[in-house]
Amino acid sequence: MITLTIDDQKVEVPEGTTVLNAARKAGIHIPTLCDHPHLKPYGGCRLCMVEIEGFRTLQASCTIPATNNMVVRTTSDQIRKARKFVLTLIFSERNHFCPYCQVSGSDCELQNAAYGEGMTHWPLQPNWQPYPVDASHPYFILEHNRCILCRRCIRACSELVGANTLGVEERGAKTFVIADLNVPLGESSCVSCGMCVQVCPTGALIDRRSAYRGQNTTVDHLQTICAGCSVGCGLDILTRDQQLIRIDGNWDAPVNQGVTCKVGRFYPAFDDRERLKTPLVRKNGALQPVSWEEALMTAAQKIKAASGHGLAALASTRLPVESLHLFRQLFLDDLHSEMVTSTEEGSRTAILSRWAEKLGKPFEGKVERMHEAGAFLVMGADLVNEHEVLGFFIRRRFPEPIKLIVVDENENGLGDLAHCALTPQKKTQATLLRGLIAAVAKLGQNQVAFNGQPDEEVLKASSACGVASDLILEAAYQLTNSESPLIVYDPATIDDEIMQLLLDLSQTTGSALLSVKGGANALAAAQLGLDKPFKLNGSQVAYVAIGDEEPKEKFIQQLEKCSSLIVQASYHSRLTAMADVVLPVVNWLEQDGHYINLEGRMQTATQVLKPADSIWTNEAVLTALAEKLDVNLANDWESTLSKRPSPVSIAA
Repeated sequence: MITLTIDDQKVEVPEGTTVLNAARKAGIHIPTLCDHPHLKPYGGCRLCMVEIEGFRTLQASCTIPATNNMVVRTTSDQIRKARKFVLTLIFSERNHFCPYCQVSGSDCELQNAAYGEGMTHWPLQPNWQPYPVDASHPYFILEHNRCILCRRCIRACSELVGANTLGVEERGAKTFVIADLNVPLGESSCVSCGMCVQVCPTGALIDRRSAYRGQNTTVDHLQTICAGCSVGCGLDILTRDQQLIRIDGNWDAPVNQGVTCKVGRFYPAFDDRERLKTPLVRKNGALQPVSWEEALMTAAQKIKAASGHGLAALASTRLPVESLHLFRQLFLDDLHSEMVTSTEEGSRTAILSRWAEKLGKPFEGKVERMHEAGAFLVMGADLVNEHEVLGFFIRRRFPEPIKLIVVDENENGLGDLAHCALTPQKKTQATLLRGLIAAVAKLGQNQVAFNGQPDEEVLKASSACGVASDLILEAAYQLTNSESPLIVYDPATIDDEIMQLLLDLSQTTGSALLSVKGGANALAAAQLGLDKPFKLNGSQVAYVAIGDEEPKEKFIQQLEKCSSLIVQASYHSRLTAMADVVLPVVNWLEQDGHYINLEGRMQTATQVLKPADSIWTNEAVLTALAEKLDVNLANDWESTLSKRPSPVSIAA
């Protein structure tokens, strides 16, 4: 620890702390524009200038490290004059017409800095030019007239997401933020994560949905968990008068640390599906609005008529644990239906549950390993189109000397970034894994004994898979000669043989394992036994608790064969149009509950919007239906979860 003096106040901070962060620790305000606590220091705006004893000129506090016995002054006539001059230059460079800007009032850091320095005008003639506006992107707009070239957006695109889409073109007054080689944002390599919008200090990057609908100080902020996939990102939901205004990443969330993808940030705000607002029952061939009492009674009658093997039940993995447990208890434990499962595609978590039972202990690691791994082996996992935040965590590590190995029978979005891209022929992944294990032994890097002839196994794998032996050896070398290697895989693409080989490769190389689990609560569904592949098996009645999930075509085609269909849903869809009974329920923003993410972290989702009175929670519907069926439900979900071995350690 070192000690310095800031404005006559002693401050003790760890070595390497910047003067700016030391001042913040002491509660001393220094204005900034280009600085952001989740980005690397840049020193571009020069607004954070301070006086330091022994230095001839003012210094940027965001980049200069604090030293022992340093004496710093953050306010003086010279500092105030310099800050006003910096702000004057920034204001005069572009067209900052505050009354017309959507962040004017409290959200604009430039305006706040000017007020903080007592500015009412700037003496320099503005360089009024018709700067372009890029409105080509479906989710946000780039307004060059309000850009101050702080480069926060560029740094967020690179440092937080690893997309490297944004950059600058030209120099001096002609400098502009551009996408790729100066193409419209809507035609660029932008991944639509929206992190650039979240970190922008002015109104230069505008969220199409939230612009002019409320400022941070006039809206309500509530934190919840994204239900888009099994990563379980923390979100900051901004609402006003029970209307969704904007979604930001929660900087304090332990899983994503503020980083989000388009599924969590933009999809809910741009969801234009029609809500279900009243129960419906099919009469004379058409769905008719009815009371909740009539709808529940009709559903109960159809379920009683099916009894046992004539009834199939299907629940969405977007539902909270509490809802999934009541669903399981009603249809599996009490009604004894032979087909009770979840909507998880291919029940990808089922194989993990089987192996957890076989091993009797967890065998997978944590997401935090992604921040320290020296090498990644990505096998069959599409981290560009699904579970995108995990892909961001890998991509943003590339300024470091990390190694990426991709094993995929199909084209993988991370393949272009990989040091070794192994594309085996169809159904030869097991052979390739055996070749990798043999290659590790051939290199003498194996941490467990290898039985067999390594040279022969490598050549055999190369021939069978269509992958060069040198590439297999290179992948093995990179994996074994890196610190804390991590294997990320998709269980939907493997079988028991491949699972055993992945475990062997993990032990041989000292790698941790981490699998993507699909839906937000897919792991919880598996722990509750809702992980069978869905098959009607002659069932005449199907009960589908789809919630706000968009029903997949494969389920719709199977459910068309049912004579009676009961759907518990939030939105109109082809599935509800087929149903005989429709029960309207809340969406994920309108409910409380628990979610277990892919690493076993149990997180609490908070209700941020109030549903209409005619819309019930999933738990209320299942409980009321159980009463009609003379069944008593007890939601002791925590004890039920722990009965089945899990592939990961489950904890809050």
